[in-house]
Amino acid sequence: MNSKLFSVLLFLIGTISITAQDNCSKFYPMNKGVSMEYTNYNKKGKVEGVSRYKVIEANHNGDTTTATMSINLKDDKGRDVYSTSYNLTCKDNMVTLDYESLLPTEMMEQYGDMDIEISGNDIEIPNSLSVGQNLKDANVAMKISMSGINMNMTVDMTNRKVEKKESVTTTAGTYDCFVLYSENRSKMMMANQVYPSRVWLAEGVGMVKQETYKKNGEVMSSTLLTAHSK
Repeated sequence: MNSKLFSVLLFLIGTISITAQDNCSKFYPMNKGVSMEYTNYNKKGKVEGVSRYKVIEANHNGDTTTATMSINLKDDKGRDVYSTSYNLTCKDNMVTLDYESLLPTEMMEQYGDMDIEISGNDIEIPNSLSVGQNLKDANVAMKISMSGINMNMTVDMTNRKVEKKESVTTTAGTYDCFVLYSENRSKMMMANQVYPSRVWLAEGVGMVKQETYKKNGEVMSSTLLTAHSK
């Protein structure tokens, strides 16, 4: 499989983990024009890339909201790596992500003999969070078939809980956040990895910060909200 395509597919799983959340809650407002910029760092604090999200369309009908969000990912040199838009539907404070819409049409045309299936359970974030609260587990799975080769990738998010409240300051501003902890297990072919993760969430904004750790607690990668507009 093409290495660039493989990297994009891994990014898709990460994107789902970040964005498949309770977008009609007070943590993730689905309003047209809302935009977010996230800068991704490696374990040494060096910039690895920048991802930009924007709600380009939103429709509110009773208790149901549908929205289209664009994504653009650039590498550390500012070169485009991946761009697409995807669809979200929110009802009863729960969001449903159209996984197939994450795959750009041009990419699928380029690899016409490839079949991809993406499925999973959305990451639930209740409107009311409190320190010590336990949250439901979540799962994302991707099945790829190409030229007679099958590959399965899954990410299971377990032991999710609200650890504490904490203020975070970035170039986008200062935010009062809930800190959510989870243990993430990724499975790809014969390789299994387990890594803890923390996400800092602010009301009306969403994710402000994310850190992924090695088993010994050392930071493996991090993401910061570096620009935000409503």
